[in-house]
Amino acid sequence: MRNIADLNLLNIGEIKLKNNLIAAPMAGISDKPFRNLCHRFGAGMTVSEMFLANSDVWHTDKSALRMIASDDVGIRAVQIIGSDPDEMAKAAEFNVKHGAQLIDINMGCPAKKVNKKLAGSALMQYPKLIKKILQKVVGAVDVPVTLKTRTGWNKENRNCIEIAQIAQDCGIKAITIHGRTRACLFNGVAEYDSIRAVKENVTIPVIANGDICTPEQAKDVFQYTQADAIMIGRAAQGRPWIFEEIAFYLTHGQLQKNKSIDEVEQVVLSHLDDLYQFYGEYKGLRIARKHVNWYTKNYADSDQFRRLFSVLSNTSEQVNTLKAFFNKIRNNPKS
Repeated sequence: MRNIADLNLLNIGEIKLKNNLIAAPMAGISDKPFRNLCHRFGAGMTVSEMFLANSDVWHTDKSALRMIASDDVGIRAVQIIGSDPDEMAKAAEFNVKHGAQLIDINMGCPAKKVNKKLAGSALMQYPKLIKKILQKVVGAVDVPVTLKTRTGWNKENRNCIEIAQIAQDCGIKAITIHGRTRACLFNGVAEYDSIRAVKENVTIPVIANGDICTPEQAKDVFQYTQADAIMIGRAAQGRPWIFEEIAFYLTHGQLQKNKSIDEVEQVVLSHLDDLYQFYGEYKGLRIARKHVNWYTKNYADSDQFRRLFSVLSNTSEQVNTLKAFFNKIRNNPKS
């Protein structure tokens, strides 16, 4: 079995990552402030939330906020989503023109509104269409193109090995497999047998995704699947330092000391400030609510605080209420 210590660098095409820990693209979450935090805490690469392959919406305010900028930190990776090969190619070209260094294709999103447009994981039912999309996108840009997918449409139709082999033949430089079918949504437990099987059947880098929530799980998934990297999604919500924790554990074989209340408070306040600056007060404080909910959910007796925080209507109220919450925890460490 491969030694975890050997997992230092990952190359995706010409791009060399600083490590093999990747922050997943998550709709409505993986914006610039969140990606910056994940990068700060050790993610080897962060991937933007999905960018629609529909040129009619590219110049809207919503798309503008999702765009990668040339001054973004780390590797500038953009995920695109759609089902029309020509539109997907145009979306890839558009993002590369605006600074993207890597294009990721979404074939893993299980959302009904996405799937009914034959996008996301719905595409796993149509390998011939997948091949057309991949060929068009790879041919349209001179940066690495990667693919994110699931194990299959449902448990009776797990075809991730076939899709991975098509991807490799089309020039895809790495593939991420979420260890669930589309039918599973995010329910049940992710399985890694399929990811391991994909790794055994292709030579391009394979990235394991799904239910990796602790450093110990990260190590187990690496060892079991023999994947080249892991992708962390929901476990980073309210805990963007999980990348730092995993890297420390893989390097030293022991858990990193937990963040102090002061350290957590500084991270949350910094995140909120970035959200306010990036989105403006009206939208920023609304987006801050879900992040603060994640940051504080594991503290005892925090339900009342989260209910209060969810109705605050200006940024200074949010900051002051948050500071009071952390101050209360400091003064009552058992609470």
